[in-house]
Amino acid sequence: MSYLDNIRTFVRVYELGSMSAAGRDLRISPAVTSARISQLEDHLGVRLFQRTTRNLTPTEQGRAFYGGACEVLESLETAEARVMEITENPRGTLFVAAPLGVGRRLVAREVPGFLAAYPEISVRLRLSDRNVDLTAEGIDLAFFLGQPEDSALRMRKIAECSRVLCAAPAYIAARGAPETGEALLRDGHECLNLRFPGAAEFQWRLRTREGMRRFNVTGRLESDDGDVLTDWALEGQGIVLKPVFEVAEHLRAGRLVPVAQATPPEPVQMACLFTHRKGQDPKARLFMDHAIERIAREIAAREARVQLPR
Repeated sequence: MSYLDNIRTFVRVYELGSMSAAGRDLRISPAVTSARISQLEDHLGVRLFQRTTRNLTPTEQGRAFYGGACEVLESLETAEARVMEITENPRGTLFVAAPLGVGRRLVAREVPGFLAAYPEISVRLRLSDRNVDLTAEGIDLAFFLGQPEDSALRMRKIAECSRVLCAAPAYIAARGAPETGEALLRDGHECLNLRFPGAAEFQWRLRTREGMRRFNVTGRLESDDGDVLTDWALEGQGIVLKPVFEVAEHLRAGRLVPVAQATPPEPVQMACLFTHRKGQDPKARLFMDHAIERIAREIAAREARVQLPR
């Protein structure tokens, strides 16, 4: 298995562009990562990477070897998956990604029950509100809100999630409650935006009498963590756009109040994304089968606790 370990390590170093990043991903030390690459280079009799103190770039031989290495690993994973299907004994590590709010409130709660049913599977759950690259980051499944940019990915839809514009009573007392998206802009309301480095100008899609319309909202506070935006809204710092399931308890308790209800936000799709190859993996299919229906029920239950106009 040492040669396969060396190939796996090479693939992750190639994809992540760093020995240390690959080591962290594989949970091995930088010394072991470097040793595996050196062993592979000695076996092949070529240099796979050009190394400097600051950069690591694939050589021509490294680029040529990468494609074949991926095919070898994919063939091995396919063969293992077929065996596991026959033996009904799935095992291995499943890498799952999700946005922070979705992961904390919906996905994480389903992991213990799944592990209890399949004791030979491990789950690594990675939570981030940024978009993830499934292939480059070694992700098997990614829960997602919105429309995926990569059309090559497969998708299992979970639910259409209602969304709401809301603010704390303290903010409304100080600035008033806008009734429409036009009032958001006209009255210069503080809008709390989820944004990442390099992201395009932020827009909220709201339903008007003329149909869906994009509003270029602005505000002094932005974050790449959706829960930070909720905290700011609770503190009276501005108006936030949220899936109802994330803020249902705050709405029921009156800590947040719906605003601009004459122009409600467009619902957002929640789905589980995977590559074609990962969709053939029994443990990935089992986790989707286990989690998706339960998550859909929980979303519906949380939305039912809050009465909003439709």
